[in-house]
Amino acid sequence: MKTMNPPENIYNLIPTEEVRAARPPRYVSTFSESVKIEETKNKAARKTMGPPKVDVPSPKEFLHKHTKEATLAEKSALYDSTGRPPRCLAEEKRPSVPHRTEQPLMGVQTNKSFITTNVAEAVMAVPKKPQPIYVDTKKGDKHLLDTSGLVPKYIKKKDYGSTPEYLAKRNEEVRRAQEEYDAYVKERLRMGAMKQLSEEERQSVLEGIKKNWDQLHHEYQGLSVVIDTPPKKAHKERLEAEMRQLERDIDMIERHKIIYISNN
Repeated sequence: MKTMNPPENIYNLIPTEEVRAARPPRYVSTFSESVKIEETKNKAARKTMGPPKVDVPSPKEFLHKHTKEATLAEKSALYDSTGRPPRCLAEEKRPSVPHRTEQPLMGVQTNKSFITTNVAEAVMAVPKKPQPIYVDTKKGDKHLLDTSGLVPKYIKKKDYGSTPEYLAKRNEEVRRAQEEYDAYVKERLRMGAMKQLSEEERQSVLEGIKKNWDQLHHEYQGLSVVIDTPPKKAHKERLEAEMRQLERDIDMIERHKIIYISNN
């Protein structure tokens, strides 16, 4: 491996002194003295690190036993002025425990035959009906039949198949509104303010609206593919609005067989 040496120069043989840049003087604020004075002026005791001196507790005031426990009221406070306990304490008082010298009551016998009584109750009792069940697996898993949906109990109800009350009420309101509207139309026809459109006139109006829609649709199909100018965009929007209005008119005329026109 060859060693690369820098090119020799005669000026490099003369040693030169290293020139060091002088440091600027350290910055000292002109307000340092005033800041020190204000800091010492605003300081006060117990402001940052707590009280400088804390009173040491006396050794005689140590924590005694049971001083933290809740104290009960005195026994005399539970009785009234006559010395009797209040009613709540008297009612909750239980009978005293019998003394160990007291003898229980012995020799009490009865002539009741419990065997005869049990036989009579068993004979007179109504036999309990077995609960209907169904088995759905080969292992014999049993389930209640009443809640399975296999019993036709809903079709045997008294009101099965009858119209609900709210639907009957709704139908009655619709019928009454239709009668009022028919009466109003008859009154307006009698006064001559309205006339009914005949079937021929209705069909001719419907065909005319559809013909106008076909013309607008033909014109709409002839528009350019690229709508790049405001006039083209406005023309397209106008055609779409007119076609939507004609579609609404066609739908209204086709749905209503009877149409009235005002003479005003």
